[in-house]
Amino acid sequence: YFLSLSSSLISHINATLCLPIKRPPQETKHSTSFNMAKIVRVVLSVLVVSSVSFLSNSLSVDYYHHTCPHVEKAVTCAVKRAMANDRTVPAALLRMHFHDCFVRGCDGSVLLVSSGKDKAEKDGPPNISLHAFYVIDNAKKAVEELCPGVVSCADILALAARDAVALSGGPTWEVPKGRKDGRVSKARETIQLPAPTFNFSQLCQSFSQRGLSSEDLVALSGGHTLGFSHCSSFQNRIHNFDASHDVDPSLDPAFAASLRRVCPAHNKVKNAGATMDSTVAVFDNTYFKLLLQGKSLFSSDQALLTHPETKKLVSQFAFSEETFFKAFVRSMIKMGRIPGSSTAGQEVRLDCKVVR
Repeated sequence: YFLSLSSSLISHINATLCLPIKRPPQETKHSTSFNMAKIVRVVLSVLVVSSVSFLSNSLSVDYYHHTCPHVEKAVTCAVKRAMANDRTVPAALLRMHFHDCFVRGCDGSVLLVSSGKDKAEKDGPPNISLHAFYVIDNAKKAVEELCPGVVSCADILALAARDAVALSGGPTWEVPKGRKDGRVSKARETIQLPAPTFNFSQLCQSFSQRGLSSEDLVALSGGHTLGFSHCSSFQNRIHNFDASHDVDPSLDPAFAASLRRVCPAHNKVKNAGATMDSTVAVFDNTYFKLLLQGKSLFSSDQALLTHPETKKLVSQFAFSEETFFKAFVRSMIKMGRIPGSSTAGQEVRLDCKVVR
């Protein structure tokens, strides 16, 4: 995914780059405790949702209040600096966080590099186009200077994704923190990621397996307001759609024609593609407005209109940006609480690319 930032936004970012942060004095490590009432409610829930809720109780918005009070400022500075020089950063960070959470939970496993024949998630087919890992590396270095060995890479990624949205004109929110970094990353497990060709049933199954609802599905799909897609992700809609149609009939004809010009049937241009919506530099609700007009890229986007409940949500978000923003924040916090696949062997990495 690529992002084009306006010149005025770049100027603003350049004008507000962060000053150095003083390292705080050593303080007693913050601890959290389980809320027994929450645990009781969790036991009464369905298995998948209960697992997510129970293991995420340890997350807290003030988790680093005593141990690393300036962590958020350090991460925000790293994101701002990157955005000032790299137009692809916001979409890349948001997508990276999503891909991290949907495979093994939000444990930073997407950040690990492959070792020999052991291919890591970032080398799995759906993740080949992930980029801007350097932003997380830079943020981690800054945080390590402040608070060595305290803040996980998984938390830094969650914070960076929030900043990517907020600095692109979207909402901001308090990020619950306290995640640990996983020690396992397998390329073959990226098959678990929802594909752009998924239909409604496949999308629902993918999200429900992670304790996410149909509202979460629609709200998080709104993240497509940022970025760019290569032709391969929507080629199925504009060439040989089915036995009766060469082009998906749900696409606006003029829009489909423009996509076919950019992405011909035998496209050989490696980076050919289209922006996800017409306001690619801004996090807004334009994605939903275009979806209702038949101007979405993915089959998975169009799938949101094939069920009454999700179609109603699309309409609500298209009508009210405020409603979308509130739902998006709720869903991002909820997704960010998907736990790592196992608490055993997790750690706080010193380098986000490798385990300790």
